[in-house]
Amino acid sequence: MQTSGILRTAIGCAVAALLIAALIASPAAAGAKYTSGGPELSASIAGSNEAPAGQTVTLNVVVQNTGLVDSKMVGTTVVERTDLPNTAKSVTVALTGTNGIAVESDPQMIGDVLGGAAAKATFVVRIPAGTASGTYTLPLALNYTYLASAEQIGGDSINYQYQDVHETIPLTLTVRPEVVLEVVDVTTESLNVGTEGYLNLTVRNAGTEPATDAIVRVVRNGQSPITPVDSSAYVGAFAPGQTVQLRYKVAVSSEAAAQSYPIDLAVSYDDRDGINRTGRPVTIGVPIGGKIGFAVVSAPASVAAGEKTVLEVVYKNTGAAPVAAAQARLSAVDPFTSSDDTAYLGDMQPGEEKTARFEVSADAGATAKEYGLDSEVRYRDALDNS
Repeated sequence: MQTSGILRTAIGCAVAALLIAALIASPAAAGAKYTSGGPELSASIAGSNEAPAGQTVTLNVVVQNTGLVDSKMVGTTVVERTDLPNTAKSVTVALTGTNGIAVESDPQMIGDVLGGAAAKATFVVRIPAGTASGTYTLPLALNYTYLASAEQIGGDSINYQYQDVHETIPLTLTVRPEVVLEVVDVTTESLNVGTEGYLNLTVRNAGTEPATDAIVRVVRNGQSPITPVDSSAYVGAFAPGQTVQLRYKVAVSSEAAAQSYPIDLAVSYDDRDGINRTGRPVTIGVPIGGKIGFAVVSAPASVAAGEKTVLEVVYKNTGAAPVAAAQARLSAVDPFTSSDDTAYLGDMQPGEEKTARFEVSADAGATAKEYGLDSEVRYRDALDNS
């Protein structure tokens, strides 16, 4: 029994010795102290930095931190720092316009940017029409703080010293040259409500880009009653300042009125680098003439029951355009009959009157009263449409 008690005591002492040895062998946790290094910020526009005048574009700006930590000291008595000295903290970016180029986005907070990392900001930039082609500098203001120094006090506390930084990085935006359409003159031929006619345009290249293989198109503007029939005209070489004469066939809805309606003009071309581009559209007003119409201006005729007579009917061109080869036709209904119900009127100018003669017979049993007869006029317009 004594031997067993001695054995248990020896085992207990051995366990205690092992625990003491483990405590002695385990090192204290080591902290790191950074003695140099700071943030180094740069910025650039991701993707293309080119845009034509007269457009609103989105610029994606990338802010890169290439700052390094030069040296670091590790020790058991050093308290670990919360921030690295090369971290740019609470970074805000603000882009400013120049020479009429407007930045429509507010300053943005992009947060902390660690060393070796990057962050992105997006700005909406409006380039007014007429802005000269060339390279423009947009200032990008950066504001941030960083850990300038950290002084350890005693064995368990640190006094941090942060420093504010305000710097400006220039970003370049290139306004590329382009073809800009300027409509110098607009005339129409036989363009009336409900008809087809021609639209004649004098167009100038008011831009600075010497285009090749230029094609100028007319495009319907929304719900405008003007619809292109022949929508494109090939110009070919189109130098800055050059003027060309263009002609398009268009149709006008019969629901339109005699007034001006919009139509769009656009150009596609190859630029000096051989890249096919499309210029911004231009909207112009096109004057439309009134609808072509006719009226009977003669007094009512009289026909006796059972007799045959010749009716003389005077037609007037009440429309705003001349007509060609006009023919009038009378529709005879009971109690009338006609063996000669068509009369040739010929060409008629607006406001001109022509007389048609129709042979009409009245049935002997017709009731004496006033009757109405229908009449229609067929003609050809200036484009020889019937």
